[in-house]
Amino acid sequence: MSQTPESLYTRVRQEVAARAERLWDVSMALHREPETAYEEHRASRLLAGELEREGFRVERGVAGLPTAFVARTGSAGAGAGEGACVALLMEYDALPLLGHACGHHLIASAGLGAALAVRAALGEVEGTLLAVGTPAEERGGGKVVEVETGLFDGVDAALMFHPGVHDWVWAPLTASAQVRVGFHGRAAHPTGSPTEGIDALGALIQLFNTLGVLHRRLPTGSHIQGIVTDGGRATNIVPEYAEGLFGLRGGTTAALEELVEEVRSCARGVALATRTTVEVTDVGGRYEHFRDNDVLSGLFAGHLDRAGIRLSQPTPGVYLGSSDIGNVSTRVPAIHPWIAIMGPDGSDHTPAFAAAGATPRARQVMLAAAEALACTAADVLLRRDVPERAWECLRRKAAEGL
Repeated sequence: MSQTPESLYTRVRQEVAARAERLWDVSMALHREPETAYEEHRASRLLAGELEREGFRVERGVAGLPTAFVARTGSAGAGAGEGACVALLMEYDALPLLGHACGHHLIASAGLGAALAVRAALGEVEGTLLAVGTPAEERGGGKVVEVETGLFDGVDAALMFHPGVHDWVWAPLTASAQVRVGFHGRAAHPTGSPTEGIDALGALIQLFNTLGVLHRRLPTGSHIQGIVTDGGRATNIVPEYAEGLFGLRGGTTAALEELVEEVRSCARGVALATRTTVEVTDVGGRYEHFRDNDVLSGLFAGHLDRAGIRLSQPTPGVYLGSSDIGNVSTRVPAIHPWIAIMGPDGSDHTPAFAAAGATPRARQVMLAAAEALACTAADVLLRRDVPERAWECLRRKAAEGL
């Protein structure tokens, strides 16, 4: 390392500060024009263009996703074996009707700022820096597809942050899946031919009741939430088809798999009892639980502390939802710290949180996160022990099922 660690960190902070207005402008441009899952064409062009202008080699439409991209700089490609490889992740999809009520515009601008600062501060180093555009976190799971197509093969650290209502060093995120359950019965007139009908809606209602009993004995972190998506066509026809969509969550990926099988078993039992037939199908890709990397999270928290933001451990037993970063974190050392842009009495996925994403506090958090992400990326690239310890941490947690 030609520079001392502290001088390097100072240089990184200077590079972020020099781009502060530009990064905030990018963030507000995304905030003003929110785009939902797989429709983030303006956001993708804006971010990729900013990286390209500062010398990154940009590949658009990666993993078969039109709004995904990878920007690359350094001496080698991921998996080439020349130095470490760090990926800075950017999310930029918004929520339907609510806009950026999950703060992805801040995630994108912080990842952008970190990537630009690392490249400027380090110059040419042995290793690779990737800035990865990851669409559709809210619905569809762009990272799931990117993982499956090998985009993260050879990556030694995947780094991002998330705005929220807590200052937590890592985010307790559950595994999640959606399953569609369709019951087939037989139509009939409910008065004229009552014995001829087989009520598919009655079977679906019975499944809801059965799952309500199951829900009471689920372990912490596991959850079932269902809606009726097809309940029949008319009150004077016994419904021949009824359908429900169920969101399932588990504290771990293994717990989720068990829950999915329990739901399948309940559906089959209800079908047997009601003389219907049933189909249970997966909807979309599954999100795995998040596996925090203590080595990288500790480094990030230390760097963020310099900006006056102190992170603590999550409250035991509290979960924040699910994210496709989980699928990355079970394969690659990863971080996903949670940094508050509003008080703990608030909540994301609300109009108030969308408004909080355009405040001076949001700007402060975005810039502080960009600095801490950049410094952590520099640690991985320049300190050989960091990726080695990060991989050992991942292997240990995998062996323990954490």
